[in-house]
Amino acid sequence: MSADLARALDTTVRDTLAYVRKADPDAGAELADLRRRQLVRPSVVIVGETKRGKSSLVNALLGVPGLSPVDAAVATATYLQFVPGEPAARAWLPGAAEPIEVDGLRRWATGEQKARRIEVSHPAPLLQYLSLLDTPGVGGLDPAHATVALAAVEKATALLFVADASAPLSRPELDFLVAAGERVDAVVFALTKIDAYPGWRRIADDNRNLLQAHAPRFGQAPWFPVSATLAELALAAPAGEQAALVDASKIADLQHALVDLAGRGHQLQLANVLRAARADLDRLAEAATARVRAAEADPARSAQVRADRAAVAARKRTEARQWTLLLSTETQRARVETTGHLRTRIAMLQQEFSERIDTGRGEALTGLPEAVDTALQALAATLSGELEATFQQVAEKVLAEVFDEQERAGMLGRLNATLRHALSAAAPRDGSGENALIALSAGGIAFMAGRGAILGASVFAAGGLLIPVAGIGLGLAAGGYVLWRRRVQTDRQQARIWLRDVLGEARAALADEIVNRFTDLQYALSVAVDDAVERRLRDLDAHIAEIDAAAAEDAAGRARLRAHAQGELELARQRLKQVDDVLIRARALTPVPHDEEYR
Repeated sequence: MSADLARALDTTVRDTLAYVRKADPDAGAELADLRRRQLVRPSVVIVGETKRGKSSLVNALLGVPGLSPVDAAVATATYLQFVPGEPAARAWLPGAAEPIEVDGLRRWATGEQKARRIEVSHPAPLLQYLSLLDTPGVGGLDPAHATVALAAVEKATALLFVADASAPLSRPELDFLVAAGERVDAVVFALTKIDAYPGWRRIADDNRNLLQAHAPRFGQAPWFPVSATLAELALAAPAGEQAALVDASKIADLQHALVDLAGRGHQLQLANVLRAARADLDRLAEAATARVRAAEADPARSAQVRADRAAVAARKRTEARQWTLLLSTETQRARVETTGHLRTRIAMLQQEFSERIDTGRGEALTGLPEAVDTALQALAATLSGELEATFQQVAEKVLAEVFDEQERAGMLGRLNATLRHALSAAAPRDGSGENALIALSAGGIAFMAGRGAILGASVFAAGGLLIPVAGIGLGLAAGGYVLWRRRVQTDRQQARIWLRDVLGEARAALADEIVNRFTDLQYALSVAVDDAVERRLRDLDAHIAEIDAAAAEDAAGRARLRAHAQGELELARQRLKQVDDVLIRARALTPVPHDEEYR
């Protein structure tokens, strides 16, 4: 069975990529890149709503209580990656990875210290087979968590979705599963806290029914009921009581399932490629359906398409300037607002540290550079998150003005591709290269911006639109500490001058970067909108040409055109059926509990 499935996956991926590449070279190239990714070690991404017990479950799976911070308010942009190795941890900061104490993970994970990703190595047996990625929550009151989690899903071999036994799945959880299901094929479900909720079997049944209604692909998926609390108690219990607690926790069943999953990593990767390709096949099938309808030369259909084309062209002529003005107005408004917020924050830091200088003693002055460095890093991280939210608001407002909801849905793929190209093709600015680090002369500020900042570009959705946004890194460079030692020591006046220089350069650097970011956004959105409109016009022109060609033919000629278009449609449907059949078979790659009751 496994060998047959492996051959079917290989064959179907090869056939599908060849078909998509011929019909749409750009989409084919993206799928080929996904296919070429090297799978060094299977990665299981753990997702779920906040307070569902994800971190406790990680600790139970690894057999290391307290390793992943439990009951911590995890920062929006922070996720923890667990890999094999000797006990150690690294926090990925702007420009570098900094070793940190494993015991200090809570401060980093909650955002007291700023990091986008924290890598934790440990010799736990499970990590010899796979790596685990613990993401922030996916729904509730903070949808930004879902954006971060979905970005992690793109690199997942499989998902471990965590719910708890207190209540059925929420709507945000179901929506997240639908979105994640388009990116990764294998999903394993864990139901936590079964020790605290005797009615967990009813909740499990309710979850299956909800999935059947809202995410039917997962309606028959197996659930693994577990108790991380009992697993932790087992580690501290006397030898005679450990076995019973381990059995009651049911953690071993989930551990074995994940090991089985890791052993099928190559096949899971192929299934993920097919899952991504399915959306392209749907789109190609819709285009083939339109060609079949064009071959019928229906006068009513022809009139409708011509009216659609005339409406798009008229809007382009009469409203293009309005779109450009709206885009310019919105970006300028947002830029001024963001710059004002920056000025206010820098003034608050100036006041805070000036008071520290005035009231502190010698030891307070000694630790000032480290405190300023931390404050600058926090400011940069906050600004990065706010820029993402602001960009989203600008993009949503402009796109809602240019396209209606149906048009946006049909154009999103091309809009996203154009945006990525426009942003990546922009000429690099000074200091905006990959992992660029600039030590500004006067204050010794370490400033990093561009595509390499803070773990690379993140992606946020604006009405379904994906805009890459690189983070901003800011901190005190080595030169800042040197200037401090030369100038200050215990001289309060020199300390004030040093602080003024540092914060002044920080504000200037960030203000310049804000201007550059909004300039990039305005350019990229303008290019993307213009390109989307032009492509829409070209598509309509091609469709009209097909209708006209069919109308010019006699009955026999139209029959030939229709037969050719019908053949293309049948081929697209065959490819879809082939992919769906193999993906159904690929469900066998997802392990099930050994106990029939929990399948």
